[in-house]
Amino acid sequence: MSSNNDYWKANISLILKCLIIWFCVSYLFGIVLVEELNNLRLGGYKLGFWFAQQGSIYTFVVLVFYYAKKMSDIDKRFNVDE
Repeated sequence: MSSNNDYWKANISLILKCLIIWFCVSYLFGIVLVEELNNLRLGGYKLGFWFAQQGSIYTFVVLVFYYAKKMSDIDKRFNVDE
């Protein structure tokens, strides 16, 4: 039974890490810190604007693939892979 609990702890930990990253990029960088980030430029665009319009979407897509890869690793570690 301990292995089952460890599996879910690893799963929830991964989910929380992904949600924290997504929150920071979409809410903090795109809304709260947008004025400070607008002092920097990325490809000619203000960085705060870029995070609000594109950065959070790119980050979300990367997090989806990251989550899938890490869950595959966790599944293999706990012998629950297909």
